[in-house]
Amino acid sequence: MTKPAGVYRSVKKNGQVYYRISITYRGRHISLGSNKDINAAAEVYKEASALLHGDDDIGSYSSYSHIPYDKFIVLINFRDNGVYFHNPVYLHQRYFSYFLDKNTELKFDTDDLFFYSQHRIQRRGGHLFVENYGTQMSVHSRYGLHPFSVPGRDFRFMNGDDTDYRYENLEIINRYIGVELLENTIPKKYRSYIHVKGYYNLGIFDTEEKAAIAFNKARKALKDAGIKKDTPANYISDMSEEEYLKIYNEIVLPDNFLKFLARFSDVTCGERKRLS
Repeated sequence: MTKPAGVYRSVKKNGQVYYRISITYRGRHISLGSNKDINAAAEVYKEASALLHGDDDIGSYSSYSHIPYDKFIVLINFRDNGVYFHNPVYLHQRYFSYFLDKNTELKFDTDDLFFYSQHRIQRRGGHLFVENYGTQMSVHSRYGLHPFSVPGRDFRFMNGDDTDYRYENLEIINRYIGVELLENTIPKKYRSYIHVKGYYNLGIFDTEEKAAIAFNKARKALKDAGIKKDTPANYISDMSEEEYLKIYNEIVLPDNFLKFLARFSDVTCGERKRLS
């Protein structure tokens, strides 16, 4: 039997035979993965060759059923733009697309190209994040937003497209956890709140930084009482330690929240776990 082009027989340590697939285009050797079936492996190579030497566009994926979608984007971008990325990125004139799957095209400014060509975006529980130095980093954090930010409350997509993450399309409303900009207030006012078996209003403040510090103080009070909060404290940039401490010490937490803390000191261990 003649060996199909681009298909190479390999053997695993347990003796199982499989077939590696690769193709060379514009002097670059490109791995196309592997398959345990030689005929399926041959189809992957044929489709990759047809794609690289044809003129099909991104919408033609249905004709390439043997190539994984992310590899399809990698190949078509290399063919059209002459740049090879391991991630499913396609370059446009003034921005680039990152294809999370065949139904989800995210758009980013070219300033972010180096980062997203090196870091794979994942989606879980409605949130987008990347693995960065062994930790999970929210995509939102690159815009100065906190990891749990919510569209419509903390930011909005100005053109209504919730896949368009270009900087000019994002309007930042609230940068901090537990902070909400109040509507129709001149000058602007910010409400601070924290959730512990219900929402506790912590006060109204004239800056979002003060509201964020109020959240931090309430969070610290909960921690001191033995109630753990999964959400991180707010990091206030461009503020000295002295200024932060001055605001922190001036903030008085509301009576209903302090009464809750006082009651909590008398609850059982089981109730503590339930409230945490």
